[in-house]
Amino acid sequence: AKGAPKKSGKTASKKINYKYIIDCKLPIEDNVIVLSDFENFLKSKIKVNKKTGNLGNSVTVAKSGETVVVTATITFSKRYLKYLTKKYLKKQELKEYLRVVATNKNTYELRYFNINNDEAAE
Repeated sequence: AKGAPKKSGKTASKKINYKYIIDCKLPIEDNVIVLSDFENFLKSKIKVNKKTGNLGNSVTVAKSGETVVVTATITFSKRYLKYLTKKYLKKQELKEYLRVVATNKNTYELRYFNINNDEAAE
């Protein structure tokens, strides 16, 4: 159709913002993890364009109380954040005690495994 309005490609260049929150309330209350250490780990490990330490202006990692907030203006998957969090727990030898649970669409929470059965068995 000749008279049909032409769709411009500007809709594709809409600013995308991803904001993910990792809630570390429980392990911080028990002094199990240090939030600034976790924040630095994420800053050093997050890859942008297949390179670590390449965050630039596209990805920001910030502490906010007992949470770490990751905001990105590029395509960024929540699953990747879960992978990095697990990697951090493994590095700190906490993977047996803590797990990463999604509480809603853009939030993860670090929770303890329920280990009541082990104590009863001994």
